[in-house]
Amino acid sequence: MEQKHEGHDHRHHEHHDHGHEQAHGHGGGGAGRVSWAMAARATLHCLTGCAIGEVLGMVIGTALGWGNAPTMVLAIVLAFFFGYALTLRGILAAGVGLRAAVRVALAADTLSIAVMELIDNGVILLWPGAMDAHLSDPMFWIVLAIALAAAFVITTPVNKWMIGRGKGHAVVHQYHH
Repeated sequence: MEQKHEGHDHRHHEHHDHGHEQAHGHGGGGAGRVSWAMAARATLHCLTGCAIGEVLGMVIGTALGWGNAPTMVLAIVLAFFFGYALTLRGILAAGVGLRAAVRVALAADTLSIAVMELIDNGVILLWPGAMDAHLSDPMFWIVLAIALAAAFVITTPVNKWMIGRGKGHAVVHQYHH
């Protein structure tokens, strides 16, 4: 009787995994099988968009003579824009309509970019003198690199957790196969 019970649990578990694989379009990969490499690639994807947005925001804010707060807001807005844009590009290339692609990009990247921006900007805000460093100042680039590295390290486990639950870049992943 005990063996029959274990067999039942095992079959139920297999059935659940099979449904999970079908729903997310990557056969062989259940919730526990998300590799760190996959999570790192998803995070690097967001990081690229965030870095482009951050630097562009600083360049525009500096060129317009804006203060720290509006420049940072612009950098964050552009980080989200470029983060979403990079994801959208890949989904649209897979032949998905714009409306559906936008929904997928928002679902895939919002938490990842938000965590990344929180860490990135938190480091810059807390680093003594970083907010006053200009683009020509090596300190700006050093702190930005450290902030982005910290954001990458902290966001990668978040993405791994989300992908493992069929969220985040797992949603995007099914369009690339």
